[in-house]
Amino acid sequence: MQHYDKIETTILSTAIHRGAQKSTCPSEIARMLFPDDWRKHMKDVLEVAIDLHNKGSVAITQKGIPVDVKDIKGPVRIKIL
Repeated sequence: MQHYDKIETTILSTAIHRGAQKSTCPSEIARMLFPDDWRKHMKDVLEVAIDLHNKGSVAITQKGIPVDVKDIKGPVRIKIL
């Protein structure tokens, strides 16, 4: 993936800045990095977030509850652990 490092850095820095009690939406990351065509990059942002989740760097949640990243349905949030 062409923008992997940039997406990873932005997810981590945003999540760290927010702290463990708050989260961010993948669309917010996409809008920061790709303001003109952010929707096109949503899948990439989610894939990087899942990789970070699998590495133990972030949690992916829905309504504040961790989700099984192998079966994501609907909107999710990303937060630092």
